[in-house]
Amino acid sequence: MNKLRLERHGITQYDEIFYNLSAEELLAHETSSSTPVNERGTVTPAGAVAIDTGKYTGRSPKDKYVVSEETSRDKIWWGIGPVAPTTNNSDNQQISEETWYYLKDLCLHQLNGKKLYVMDAFCGANPESRLRVRLVTEIAWKAHFFKNMFIRPTEEELASFVPDWTILDACKVSCPQPHRHNLRTDVFIAFNMMERTTLIGGTWYGGEIKKGVFSVMNYFLPLKGIGSFHCSANMGKDGDTALFFGLSGTGKTTLSADPKRLLIGDDEHGWDQDGVFNFEGGCYAKCIDLSPKNEPDIYKAIRKGALLENVVLNEKNEPDYSSDKKTENTRASYPIHHIDNIVRPTSKGGHPSKIIFLTCDAYGVLPPVAKLTKDQAMYHFLSGYTARVAGTELGVTEPKATFSACFGQAFLLLHPTRYAKILGEQMDKHGSRAYLVNTGWVRGKYGVGERMDLPSTRKIIDAILDGSIEKSECEIMPVFNFQIPKTLLGVDSAILNPRNGWKDKAEYDKTYCKLAEMFVAHFKNFTDTEKGRTLVDAGPQIEEVL
Repeated sequence: MNKLRLERHGITQYDEIFYNLSAEELLAHETSSSTPVNERGTVTPAGAVAIDTGKYTGRSPKDKYVVSEETSRDKIWWGIGPVAPTTNNSDNQQISEETWYYLKDLCLHQLNGKKLYVMDAFCGANPESRLRVRLVTEIAWKAHFFKNMFIRPTEEELASFVPDWTILDACKVSCPQPHRHNLRTDVFIAFNMMERTTLIGGTWYGGEIKKGVFSVMNYFLPLKGIGSFHCSANMGKDGDTALFFGLSGTGKTTLSADPKRLLIGDDEHGWDQDGVFNFEGGCYAKCIDLSPKNEPDIYKAIRKGALLENVVLNEKNEPDYSSDKKTENTRASYPIHHIDNIVRPTSKGGHPSKIIFLTCDAYGVLPPVAKLTKDQAMYHFLSGYTARVAGTELGVTEPKATFSACFGQAFLLLHPTRYAKILGEQMDKHGSRAYLVNTGWVRGKYGVGERMDLPSTRKIIDAILDGSIEKSECEIMPVFNFQIPKTLLGVDSAILNPRNGWKDKAEYDKTYCKLAEMFVAHFKNFTDTEKGRTLVDAGPQIEEVL
């Protein structure tokens, strides 16, 4: 273990070190009767391991902190204060170097002297820009998660592996008296760009590892002029590449796992001078209501080697994908080679010809598909809109609009317009076309209308990818000024212009304008830069209806 030089990370004592265990070895560790019950997994009949992440079944973006230090201080897109609400929507809260070292001491005190799992892997399919990442953790299933999600080095690469970035996952420790240290809660996910280290405390959720590394890529790559995007990607039989942007629940993973196309990756990609490349070596799919009929590739991927998070099991240890008893955010982590239709041997593609922004509009007023100009694409990329359905809270009856810059605001360490500028330049250079696809409600808002059916959405995606949408006659929707097709093969023409599907046209107009006003109000967050100001006219024009 001397070659690991763990003392560089502050690990000077340990009971045992398990380094880059195989999938079989990790399975034995995470299901062993000697493993504490709250860390132990259960093997399902298909061979996947099901685990619980405890209290936290999703990320804690408001508990994300970045050290204010000299090498990155002037580059970070800062929020306003670590405890006060942010006015610019950034989740990047400052902590001092003093607080960092306090949190690091907490983590090292927890990890030192313990049985530890150390895992090394790559983030990024391109050797020129990939990040060498190391995870140090006490939990076997977290090592399994890391192995699934990132690119596995060869034995030769491991022999000379020196990490560019280290994650100290001390999930069993939390911060006592957090407000004394200017933290929001006792949970912390903290980044130090100069030390190239992440600290995780107080949460067991696996996604903090995955998205933490993505945040780091979102810092380093754009500074080199390389696109870093929260999107899935696939490739057609002729080599044409497409990108799918969208927040959770919009269909990004489902729609990119297309039996007719090869998957490049389901979540995070870079775009450089050679084309698109996957950051990861695995997939992290939502499982709620998963079925072999609607998502056959994902369903088949959940087998030996896969990890299920917070999925309810029945008495036979079979997953009940319909249950949200633990959380609606049930997840499956599996290596990308569990999907048959993937790009091999490296998860890379050419420059994308089609870019698709997915939204789930629970207000039911956006069209199922719209063609976007380049400026409109930049506007909607920065807006990152979706609308979640009304919850079960007493008195909540309306959908709730959610805006997440670049469809991944929580993971942006730089100002959003940096990412938009790179996307626009790449689109210009390579002739990429952009489209907005609504997977949400039609013929009325949530509670009145109906959700777009998956077969119709797939027909829309097919029309975009095969180019037939360009042959359709279009009309212009007012206010948003979208171009929308009048007909598409296999799609009910009555819903292509959403206003036609509403019985109460006055209510449609009112809701449509209400949503437009939300877009306009939110976009003011980006007018602090010249790039943001130049895109205002590409958004809704409220005066058209005043």
